[in-house]
Amino acid sequence: MAKRLIPLLDRVLVEKLTAPNKSVGGILLPESATSKYNEGKVLAVGQGRRTLTNGEIIPVAVKEGDKVLLPDYGGTQLKLDGKDYFLFRDEELLGVLTS
Repeated sequence: MAKRLIPLLDRVLVEKLTAPNKSVGGILLPESATSKYNEGKVLAVGQGRRTLTNGEIIPVAVKEGDKVLLPDYGGTQLKLDGKDYFLFRDEELLGVLTS
């Protein structure tokens, strides 16, 4: 049975993307060149954070399917169905990558 995780509040479920091991020209890249690959794909987002003054919901800045830039450290690592995922707060994500 496949599990589905729905994050709470302003948390974002991210799957880290793996770095390519070949360049466009076909040259094999060393592992040291690909170790700092900090991109991820947003799989699920929470509803948002509530304000302290009146309880209104502040929506999350990213949506499912976005490619995001991740910090070097942080996030909560978890394993679902044998795959590694990370939970980040919305404010911890560094940016959204567009092409």
